[in-house]
Amino acid sequence: MTLLTEGVICFFLIMSLIAYICYGRDKALAKAHKWRIPEKVLLSLSFFGGAVGALTAMQVFRHKTKHWYFHVIGLAGLAWQAGLLIYLICTGGTLS
Repeated sequence: MTLLTEGVICFFLIMSLIAYICYGRDKALAKAHKWRIPEKVLLSLSFFGGAVGALTAMQVFRHKTKHWYFHVIGLAGLAWQAGLLIYLICTGGTLS
C-alpha cells in the first residue's frame, strides 16, 4: 500500500471520528435545549471524508435519522470515499 493510500485512509478515519463525535455532541446539545451544531457542518463532515462515522453515529445516537437529506448526503459521501479507496488500491496508489 502506498503512502498516498495510507494517507487517504488516515484522513477518512480522522474525519469519521470527528463526525461521530460531532453527531454525538449535537444530540447531547439537543437534549439539553442548547445551541446546536449547524446542519451544514454535520453534512459537510459526512460528505467530505467522515461518511462512515456520520452514518454510524446517526444509528448509535438515533440522531438526524428522520431527515432524508442526511441519509442521501451520507450515502453519497460513502460512495465517493469508497470509490476513491478502491481506485487507489486497484491502481497501486497513483492518481494518473
